[in-house]
Amino acid sequence: MADFSQINALDPNTLSGLKRLSKDNSPEAIKEASRQFEALFVQQVMKSMRDATPKGGMFDSEETRMYQSLLDQQMSMQLSTRGRGFGLAKVIERQMTQGRESVTLPDGPVPLEPTIRRNFDAAVSPAAKVGGEAANPAVSLPAADASSAVAPQLSGLPAGSRARAFVDKVWPQAVEASKATGIPARFLVAQAALETGWGKHELKNADGTPSYNLFNIKAGRSWTGATVSTSTTEHRNGQATTESARFRAYGSYAESFRDYARLIGGNPRYAAVVGQTDATRFARGLQAAGYATDPMYAEKLARIINGTTLKVALAAGSTPSA
Repeated sequence: MADFSQINALDPNTLSGLKRLSKDNSPEAIKEASRQFEALFVQQVMKSMRDATPKGGMFDSEETRMYQSLLDQQMSMQLSTRGRGFGLAKVIERQMTQGRESVTLPDGPVPLEPTIRRNFDAAVSPAAKVGGEAANPAVSLPAADASSAVAPQLSGLPAGSRARAFVDKVWPQAVEASKATGIPARFLVAQAALETGWGKHELKNADGTPSYNLFNIKAGRSWTGATVSTSTTEHRNGQATTESARFRAYGSYAESFRDYARLIGGNPRYAAVVGQTDATRFARGLQAAGYATDPMYAEKLARIINGTTLKVALAAGSTPSA
């Protein structure tokens, strides 16, 4: 039996090796395949935690990040293939062997039990955690620590199914707003996700009905439409304060996106944002123009745009290429 604990977790040939290994139909082969899958899963979790760690410092560079990635890769293999691992391999092994005489991995993704599927979707990007905190910018993002236990990191993250449902719901409207602003539709979806926690924290009217305000646009003196009042956290002079504010209310998500497009396209201070196709520059441009007072707003938004949660949701949903 080959020693799969030494295989490169990012090697695309690994998945082919797993399929060939499963054709042996022996308990040992199934066990090795399950352990290797767990190693791939842990590697993805560790990568996500690294991506959530703020960059900077005299020792931070492309080279150090590359070697850190190699170290994390080897660490994930050791954690998963030595001892009992995290238990995921055992669950997969049991699922693959229960009531089956012949085991062959399909060409597509391997179906998992619902609980494992939700945890896997949630772990692929810590940016989703950021999106969930958008309604309360004063809440700080917890620092990612490779020494922390993996399992506790999963419980607070939203399920990937929520992100997919959110993208499917707002994508057509985002495409229309993209045509008006020149901003990629996925950037607009990412900002709406940040502002509402993937739709979980969307502002509600007094009667509990949705306000459809996906971008948390406030109702200034010139606004003559419906409004919804709620408390919000603002950062003034480096201090987070809670204030009561009025926000615009719409009749549909389409109205929300159209109003956002008018705000960005019709205000000179957002000139650097209109037509921007670079994720980081788009996020920084919004913050520089004063769209939000949260000093971490640009970083949070860029994480969601570049994060795996959005990419997986776009790929898995009914949306065309973003």
